[in-house]
Amino acid sequence: MNSDLAAQVRDVLDVDVSEFRAQAQADAEVVKNELKDGTFDNHRSIIGLEYEFYAVADGRWRQESEGAETGAELVRVPRRLLELIRFEKELGLHNAELTTSPQPLNAEGLRAQSAGVRSHLLSALQTTRIEGMRLVSDGIWTIPPSGETARDYLTDSITDEGVRIATNMTDAVRYHAMANGPNTPTPFAVDAPHVTLEADTVMPESLITSIQPHYQMPHASDLPTYHNYALRVAGPLLALGGNSPFFPADLYDDGVAPEAVVADARAENRIFVFESVLNNENAEKVRFPEDLETVEQAVDRVATDPTVVPMPVDGGDRFDDKFATLRRKHGTFWRWIRPVFDGATRSSANARIEFRPIAAQPTVRDSMSFMATFAGLMESLPRTEHPVIDQDWSVARENFYAAAREGFASEQRWITNSGEETTDVETVYGDIFSHAIEGLQNAGCSEADAESYVAPLRARADSGITPARWKRDRVRDRVENGDPLETAIPAMQRAYVDNQTETLLDGAFTEWW
Repeated sequence: MNSDLAAQVRDVLDVDVSEFRAQAQADAEVVKNELKDGTFDNHRSIIGLEYEFYAVADGRWRQESEGAETGAELVRVPRRLLELIRFEKELGLHNAELTTSPQPLNAEGLRAQSAGVRSHLLSALQTTRIEGMRLVSDGIWTIPPSGETARDYLTDSITDEGVRIATNMTDAVRYHAMANGPNTPTPFAVDAPHVTLEADTVMPESLITSIQPHYQMPHASDLPTYHNYALRVAGPLLALGGNSPFFPADLYDDGVAPEAVVADARAENRIFVFESVLNNENAEKVRFPEDLETVEQAVDRVATDPTVVPMPVDGGDRFDDKFATLRRKHGTFWRWIRPVFDGATRSSANARIEFRPIAAQPTVRDSMSFMATFAGLMESLPRTEHPVIDQDWSVARENFYAAAREGFASEQRWITNSGEETTDVETVYGDIFSHAIEGLQNAGCSEADAESYVAPLRARADSGITPARWKRDRVRDRVENGDPLETAIPAMQRAYVDNQTETLLDGAFTEWW
């Protein structure tokens, strides 16, 4: 298998970069012409979701002895099992991704999204349990596979006739090609307080998992307005969603005080892992994007984005095969909010926004709350011409990175419906939630249902308790009692998995505290 994979990587590296770029530019013109013809317009808003998980040992054979606890170790998911549960492979062998079917944004569509996730996940959990594993919804894993260190798991690789292959990476050619191309970072390094991790492949990025709500607007020409509003809600929503403050204990520098690790832990290390691993001085592939002025500009940004892996493109009969190279290039267009243009047929062609800042959450209800709240905001803010659109882009960007660093304590700057700037938490989230509820009601939800979708996030804003804070409090308690990181972080993680086992499908994060 490794030899076959290495051969495929060599084929990718033989692709002419200049020809690939030229074809992407030509494809961009195809898309822009279709936009002029209204091909990407639809008569309603559509929602969808990508939901990432990682797998751990389910603990049925857990053995506990004095001073030694086990359980919740990362495990590799057999490829046959992924096919059986109808999940998709992601970067690491421990990853699994669920993608929902797009649904109209209305009361029934939201219920269908929620029921679809629960039904699919319940079936997957029942099947994976037979294999002694459990799928976990979380922002970052911290307990490595049994008998291995996280560092070894993330850095292990082999060389096959000059091609570097990560041992624990899925067999997707583009991921492996990224470690072998002339324009890729060397090494791939994680930037985080008190953490040193360098690898010769992109495997460190497999530390993190996320949810990615999609919002498809009715008129493609309006995409810049939705995009720019999404930039301004990104920081406040990220501040509520932080869920990755800690790394596996063996990744922290020798001699660092556990108290310093807790004090300096960022609320959402996922943001910084993705950026530091995949960016280099010649290509900021992952970043907070700038405002858009036109929909054509969105297309051009994908076409002109620096090329890291010029993957070969096969022809096909889909509508979007007319711009297949641009679609392929979009696969490495990593922005925290990004536009998408695709569709298997002309009638299903669509333009949408992918909202990518939020980590996977403690429960399905919490993940759905982010999806519904974001969709409600996309319905309401443009319709009411909310003045936050006039917030300077640099403020929106600083809000975003402040939320990633400090979480709920980041003092998000917001412009209220009356046009006044404020950092008052009650005012900021009161305005945001009221517009999310209004948008959901306009989409056909009852007031009670709209309130119910937003309620998990409102509880976080009212209490100040986010998943990141929940994790920090537990690690801090252990550290203050004299535990080393090697004990404190796994203990927190096992408590997380244990709580999630009881609440993932039908509970909420509020039941944890």
